[in-house]
Amino acid sequence: MSTPKVVVVMGVAGTGKTTIGPLLAARLGVPYAEGDDFHPQANIAKMSAGTPLTDDDRWPWLDAIGSWAHGRAGLGGVVSCSALKRSYRDRLRAEAPGVVFVHLAGDRSLIADRMSHRQGHFMPTALLDSQFATLQPLQEDEAGVVVDVSGGPQEITERAAKALAELP
Repeated sequence: MSTPKVVVVMGVAGTGKTTIGPLLAARLGVPYAEGDDFHPQANIAKMSAGTPLTDDDRWPWLDAIGSWAHGRAGLGGVVSCSALKRSYRDRLRAEAPGVVFVHLAGDRSLIADRMSHRQGHFMPTALLDSQFATLQPLQEDEAGVVVDVSGGPQEITERAAKALAELP
């Protein structure tokens, strides 16, 4: 039996990290942590006001997520985190070297449509363009998979689980 993976479900806002993360964790039989819960209140206030975060805003957030992931090493877990830049993923890997990424990816119009229908989330659709501008897709030397977000949550979750199972 293989050691359970610690998975970071990543992608721009609106790709379904908060929906797919818990479903994937349940499918893998491991705990889930909501990445947004690791944000300090100042970050949430900035995003709620439509102000993109700076890297300086993100470092403590990424360190907190990395610490959680480190604590799950050998036990498995799933955490959501946009992890849009390579430097953010490198920061997570520095704290938790064995993490693997599931990059939820899709067409901008589909994601914008989904964002416009969700309620009670602090990230406005207006920040979607800045998210896409910031996104640096997974590189060949990064452990992870890209999963298309078309279809329903169960379908996306199954695609993610299957892709993870195929990782070396």
